[in-house]
Amino acid sequence: MAWTPHTLRRPQVCVLGSAEPGSAAYDLAAAAGRLLAQLGITLVSGCGSPATRVAAQEALAAGGLVVSIVPPSEMPPPDWPATVVIPCGMGDARNLLMALAGDACLVVGGRAGTISEVCLAWLHHRPLLPLTGCGGWSDGLLDNPPDERGNAPILPWDSVAVLERQLRQLGLVPSAGNRE
Repeated sequence: MAWTPHTLRRPQVCVLGSAEPGSAAYDLAAAAGRLLAQLGITLVSGCGSPATRVAAQEALAAGGLVVSIVPPSEMPPPDWPATVVIPCGMGDARNLLMALAGDACLVVGGRAGTISEVCLAWLHHRPLLPLTGCGGWSDGLLDNPPDERGNAPILPWDSVAVLERQLRQLGLVPSAGNRE
């Protein structure tokens, strides 16, 4: 989908996964959050892991929009790093909402919840952008996709420059006239 000045909805990218502070994956998640904001892309995140939370924090600090879909039915504390919070009250079933809420899904490391979100995104034809070269589950996604169907592109990245190139390839970077 090409984003033009006549497009009303901003592109959205879900940030999925986990990585611990001090790791290269954590630092790249932060840089990815800044990049999404600078490109006018709305970041969608549960903000539950250190990596997804730092991506959201950096997107907000760079003036971006962050939508956070959280599992419980209660609102999180006022310092939650999001412009909009959606408490879904669905527990782990919220993984489907996360998989569907992005035009693409950026994957950083990850554990079982991330695998669930990635498989759901794959089933619903969402492009996957796995971080590679930093270890973790996302590192092997290109060679080990969820199944043989080829439902969506898998576009790995190992730097912010490569991530920007992949986002442009997907047509997710709005033209300058459409940024807010």
